[in-house]
Amino acid sequence: MRLQFQRDAVTKSLAGSPPKQPIALLIAQASDQLAAQSGGKSKFSKSWFMRIIDTREKYLSNPPYPDIASLESYAENTYSTLLYLTLQSLPMASLTADHIASHIGKAIGISAVLRGLPLIAFPGPANTHSNQGQFSGDVGASRQGAVMLPLDIMAKCGVREEDVLRNGASAHGLRDAVFEVATRANDHLITARQMLDNIRAGKEAGHEYEHQDEEEHVHLPTVGKAETQTQEIERAFGVYMPAVATQVWLDKLQKNDFDVFNSKLRVTDWKLPWRAFWAYRKRKI
Repeated sequence: MRLQFQRDAVTKSLAGSPPKQPIALLIAQASDQLAAQSGGKSKFSKSWFMRIIDTREKYLSNPPYPDIASLESYAENTYSTLLYLTLQSLPMASLTADHIASHIGKAIGISAVLRGLPLIAFPGPANTHSNQGQFSGDVGASRQGAVMLPLDIMAKCGVREEDVLRNGASAHGLRDAVFEVATRANDHLITARQMLDNIRAGKEAGHEYEHQDEEEHVHLPTVGKAETQTQEIERAFGVYMPAVATQVWLDKLQKNDFDVFNSKLRVTDWKLPWRAFWAYRKRKI
């Protein structure tokens, strides 16, 4: 099993005996701090760590996403789950906070796949000098190019993988396909904003949480005095801040006519710190 080291490291770290590896030591430290802060009532969900590792392992060789729902599932099981773990570290035990994090994580994950499309389609040469193979992000990944767009969207827009690998940005239908996928990411950000507005106005979130029956969400621990939904989302707001950078990138993608190969999309936006500051101050993502 190619990622067994990570599984063992997480298991040992949460048990209080981490291997001498920086990330494992930090996980153990965070776990101890969470237990101390909550009086032992809160702890990290090991299953969420394993979900991230399992999903990453599943996509090591860059298999295609059959449809947009599969891409959303990937984003939910990686980026959304990272946000769930971050909420747990506060500690935060809120189905509402998790629901908003789910939409933001899906938006981040879908956008990340779009951002990585040029790099996966045209991978650079393998690093033959690294001795960190077991820790690297592309363990087992194929050096052959792949187009990581949902197959149903590619079929709808008439995109062929070999055309993209041969012609790059000028491939027929590519911009239309990128537009379709980017729209789904943007929809999740819009939904998250609407939920925040509804809750602050004393209304219901607007729709049910599709993962509310999962064990990790049903059996969340309660710590301290009960909070209202508004208080919960205000305390969790910092966890939602990655949505700001995602929206900035999606806006830039739209400005460049959904040309995901445009080099401007790989340049750091110097305005991002300022936008993040105002977003946090105004409590708007």
